[in-house]
Amino acid sequence: MADEYDVSSKRLTGTGAASIGRARIRQVVATVSGAGRITLTSGDGGTTKIDLDFGAAGTYDIFIPGNGVLFEADPYISTATNVTAVTLFWS
Repeated sequence: MADEYDVSSKRLTGTGAASIGRARIRQVVATVSGAGRITLTSGDGGTTKIDLDFGAAGTYDIFIPGNGVLFEADPYISTATNVTAVTLFWS
């Protein structure tokens, strides 16, 4: 049987801290209004952990395999070019 985890989600609409603390990001859903980019760092000014480019307007569902990406500090959206909203799923 696969491991089970409590998963939480939070919707964000701009740059800044996710305010969720240390987290393991497992999925990102992004709605973009055109060619865009999202950069997530571990804390403000910290190490880049997820950097995604989008080619056209739409909603993108990015599943992160394995145990996801560990953010030792609060996940921080440092870049949100043409991004309407981002939903982070974490455990």
